[in-house]
Amino acid sequence: MNLYIIRLRGQVDVSDLNPLSPHPMSIVRMDPTSTLIRIATDQSGMLGILRNLHNLGLTLLSVVGEEDQNEWKHENERKNDLAA
Repeated sequence: MNLYIIRLRGQVDVSDLNPLSPHPMSIVRMDPTSTLIRIATDQSGMLGILRNLHNLGLTLLSVVGEEDQNEWKHENERKNDLAA
């Protein structure tokens, strides 16, 4: 299983989403413009979740593997170190 961060437009109540998924989702951050949700699932599970989000009419802003997000952070830190 992989960890994913899903960013949706607007404020979304995760309790409305959890019945749609066999894997529990948790809110990472919510602000007036977007909601970040974390979920551990495999690729086929992610496809089902994306399909359900679409059926609910929610606007998907991004999907990032949490591992990828950490790699991007470390890459940016390396670039900043080289620029200094």
